[in-house]
Amino acid sequence: MRRRTAALMAAPLLLAVACGGAEDADVGAGVTATEELEEVTVGVIPTVDVAPLYLGEEKGFFADQGIDLTFEAGRGGATIVPGVINGQYDIGFSNMVSLLQAAEQELPLELVGSGVASTGVPGADFAAVVVLPSSGITDAAGLADKRIAVNTRNNIGTTTVNESIRTAGADPSGVEYVEVPFPDMPEALADGDVDAIAVVEPYLTMATADGAVVVASNLVDAVPGLTVAAYFTSRELATEEPDLVERFTIALEQSLQYASQHGDEARAVLRYYMETEIDQAVLRSMTLPAWPTEFDRSSVQRLADLAIEDGLLTEEPDLDALLP
Repeated sequence: MRRRTAALMAAPLLLAVACGGAEDADVGAGVTATEELEEVTVGVIPTVDVAPLYLGEEKGFFADQGIDLTFEAGRGGATIVPGVINGQYDIGFSNMVSLLQAAEQELPLELVGSGVASTGVPGADFAAVVVLPSSGITDAAGLADKRIAVNTRNNIGTTTVNESIRTAGADPSGVEYVEVPFPDMPEALADGDVDAIAVVEPYLTMATADGAVVVASNLVDAVPGLTVAAYFTSRELATEEPDLVERFTIALEQSLQYASQHGDEARAVLRYYMETEIDQAVLRSMTLPAWPTEFDRSSVQRLADLAIEDGLLTEEPDLDALLP
């Protein structure tokens, strides 16, 4: 998927100025038009989760490491994992349940960096389960036996929502999970196609702005500060081009740190890659996730335990082998 491309300054500068103003006009400084960058294709989910990657590309962090990112949108981690294995993507972004399942199947993948984490604050996280006020559902216990939209069934959405219901003292076994892409969730809820949606930003704020109410913070209910997702590559690429992977990881960590410290710029960059037009008011009020550079091992262990309880994994994973 990779190829050498000339480093052009104009496009990054246009977006940098649009996002941050004249003070950002030195983006990409040090990269000349005659230097070549190695193109790396990344499979991502078009949500707030991956804002640091786009921001890091525009700030020149990847160019500084000789990398030009190409983004391709996938529906969820369950589809991005095979995309990395078959060479469609050089790097992938996926939730931890998909990666735990891949490890159990002994798929040739290697994690290269942390992706996104929960804020750990109930009612103030970037992910939540919301319902219409007319539904009569007032808490997570009321979600039992309902139709709930998740972006991918039998994955992190289902097992964390199940835990919200269990924590509230109810039985999640009767829940019917329906696959709906994140951008379509607010409309599916409004149209009555589902009783609730397990949604992430910015679609969470879009839904609540239209009157939906939060009844569960499913990621927080699973474990505060949950490591939700990570970036990964194929074992083949990691073995054959370790220098490239190392350079990507360096730029990724810079991007995560920068986004964590510059929330306004992270919000602004969403408007340039989201599949849905985002109102400025939504950008201002939406909750940003945490973007740590390190994995929270204990939270991954807890997530694995929940996945085993829900039948998404059959045995205890080897976290020493999975986590960097």
